[in-house]
Amino acid sequence: MDLKGHGTHDAQLMKYSIRPFPLRFSIWQLCSNSADGLVGRVEQCSIRTLNRNLSFLDNAHPIAAEEFIHRRDNLAKALATAGVDCFVLEPGYTFQYYANVSQTDWEPWEPEERPFLMVVEPVTNKSNGEIRARTSFLSPKFEEGRVRMLGIPSVEDLNVVTWEEHWNPYKTLRESLFSELDSVTLMVDEEMREFLVRGLAENGFDIVGLSADVEAIRQIKSPAEVELLRAVNTGTVEALRAVMKILDNTLLSAGFTLFFDLVLFEENAALPHGGFVTGNKILREETMVIIDVGAHFLGYSSDICRSFFMPPQKRSRLSVLASIVHRIWSGDSSLNAVEGQSPSLHEEKIRVWHLVKKAQTESVRKFTPNNTAADVDITARKIIAEAGYGDMKHRVGHGIGIKAHESPYLHQRNNVVLRAGMTFTAEPGIYLEGRFGIRHEDVFLVKEDWEAEILNGKPALGPYEP
Repeated sequence: MDLKGHGTHDAQLMKYSIRPFPLRFSIWQLCSNSADGLVGRVEQCSIRTLNRNLSFLDNAHPIAAEEFIHRRDNLAKALATAGVDCFVLEPGYTFQYYANVSQTDWEPWEPEERPFLMVVEPVTNKSNGEIRARTSFLSPKFEEGRVRMLGIPSVEDLNVVTWEEHWNPYKTLRESLFSELDSVTLMVDEEMREFLVRGLAENGFDIVGLSADVEAIRQIKSPAEVELLRAVNTGTVEALRAVMKILDNTLLSAGFTLFFDLVLFEENAALPHGGFVTGNKILREETMVIIDVGAHFLGYSSDICRSFFMPPQKRSRLSVLASIVHRIWSGDSSLNAVEGQSPSLHEEKIRVWHLVKKAQTESVRKFTPNNTAADVDITARKIIAEAGYGDMKHRVGHGIGIKAHESPYLHQRNNVVLRAGMTFTAEPGIYLEGRFGIRHEDVFLVKEDWEAEILNGKPALGPYEP
């Protein structure tokens, strides 16, 4: 889904206000002799359960230096096709994709008021016509040493153009790299901040937006990228299944970095990202829970959503009989299978769960080359509408890679043609105001001549098996 808050709504409630009924799944039995406190026991056991089998990490390795150089060469070819002189970007996801500026041992380079830019130019070898990338960096003078310490993959020593604090950095860039050109056409990344684009435009650069060929470079994933996406999304699902309540430390234990988690109960989930109620719901057996969670691993993202009931508690025949007598005595003549909720509401939740699953399954069949992004969205939207639940409130999915949300976006007017190597989420949902919401989200790889491959292990199997 789109922008989500970190740990919003019922997330804290799940951590600290869970009703202490005995849950019928294996991890609960494992917790019987663990650390003091219900939450601590569940958390520690979920970590142990996940770490017993980390085989989903076996084929996931950091992107090799050669691949970053290959990416920039592909970018150079696309720039030449578009007829532009260079591509400019600042620290962010695209910068990370082309320059590997991610680092974990000290402070990462965040965008700030002083321009730090990467400039990629297409250069043609006159002898064989091959197009390669020439990469330069514009940096404040006092930061030059830090730039060289970033470990940016390069065939030659980094070409760093520096500027002093009292200089015009954009004019410095123009005069240092393009002094021989009367005009310079510059393509800017979509993440570039407006004041940087304005500064370039005011100092001799003609600005153009992204071309389709440049955008497609990140859309088509390499085998190494696919394995990283498979690892982080499978691990996210396994962490969710391991505990179904406490995710943060479970994900951290596998080496993942959590960047959002959204936990919603019942009518709180009647908007895709919540908003009607603010965390006062208590988890009960009949509660429909939505958990939407994302993590990072070696620079790549997961984005997984599950809707489910907690496994029902085991109760003795005597307690069941006592409950029935109590309801009859209090004037409640319904003998519900799920205590505290009418059969019709519980049955509708199950019915909607399977309908959303059908919408996901059928839309995923459209993840084949030469279909369009719109084909995927319209398929899910039609199934939901024909079942009487109106128009789906959001697009059915989005591309995923270094960013959790990246192009192409799967909405009903996007006619971008799908290609093998693209990776997407598929996340249809139904939201009933004042009642409940249900969404399923998995990650898929478009294949050349076969059905789409799920990249997060097994999909949800049922409302009690997320």
